Amino acid sequence: MRESKPLDYFLLTILALIWASAFFNIKIATYSYGPLTIAFLRIFFGAIPVVLLCYLKKIKIEAFSKDWYWFAAIGIINLVIPFFLIAYGVQKVQSNLAAILMASTPLTATALAHFFTKNEKINLIKSLGILIGFSGIIFLFSDNLLINENNFFSAFLILFGSCFYVIGGLLTLKISNKENENVTASILIWGALVLMPISLFLEQPWNLTPRLDSTLALIYLGIFSTGIAWLLRFYILKHNGLVFQAQVAYLIPIFGVILGFLILNEAITSKVIISLIAVIIGIYIVKKGSKIKLV
Repeated sequence: MRESKPLDYFLLTILALIWASAFFNIKIATYSYGPLTIAFLRIFFGAIPVVLLCYLKKIKIEAFSKDWYWFAAIGIINLVIPFFLIAYGVQKVQSNLAAILMASTPLTATALAHFFTKNEKINLIKSLGILIGFSGIIFLFSDNLLINENNFFSAFLILFGSCFYVIGGLLTLKISNKENENVTASILIWGALVLMPISLFLEQPWNLTPRLDSTLALIYLGIFSTGIAWLLRFYILKHNGLVFQAQVAYLIPIFGVILGFLILNEAITSKVIISLIAVIIGIYIVKKGSKIKLV
């Protein structure tokens, strides 16, 4: 991997902004669209740039190969379920809270990896990071101004959705010998195929009269926050490696909170700030602990 340059840090920041901007755009999309339709169209529009890249680079898409069941399973677990749960939850929860809740994904990944992988065991440092990070999440749920009996379940669903990202990531290890672009295109295709009939049958989006801002937000979600974001992630991984790319985890919740305030005028309470700091510190400690090898 090459030494990181200013351009690399700029691209990492752009990636964090694109992913962080997904949360307030999901919120705007919910003004007109149901959560199933949002999840389906996000995947559909997201597949366009990824499939186009595969075509230009002559990368074979194996969505319907002998390994189709892995692509289908990962598409459902890593895309369909979390995209739906986030969209459903954000209907009643501020987008900035969703950004913090979803930031717990690296912490959940560390905990589950201990049980389902051979080389990612928890040590004392990682345990401390997980404890601090999830303490921040629990503290966030104590903010009665933003999370109460009316939206507690919605907030929980967002947090639950982060678990499926982790499970999907673990399943991806089963096909780790395949190219990233091929895997991403294949799971996007399966995600769209699964969601299309469900969203059409249950939400009947043709009966909607959507607002322009909701439609634009939904298109942005697919093309930028899903498709182009993944392409940018591929570029960073190729030139800078996983450790460098993983730093995006610190930036996403920060940008998510700031963007929610600037775009949607969402409240930022003292508990939101404390929770955000605790989650970021937790992620930092977990990543430091990952460098310590158990003997």
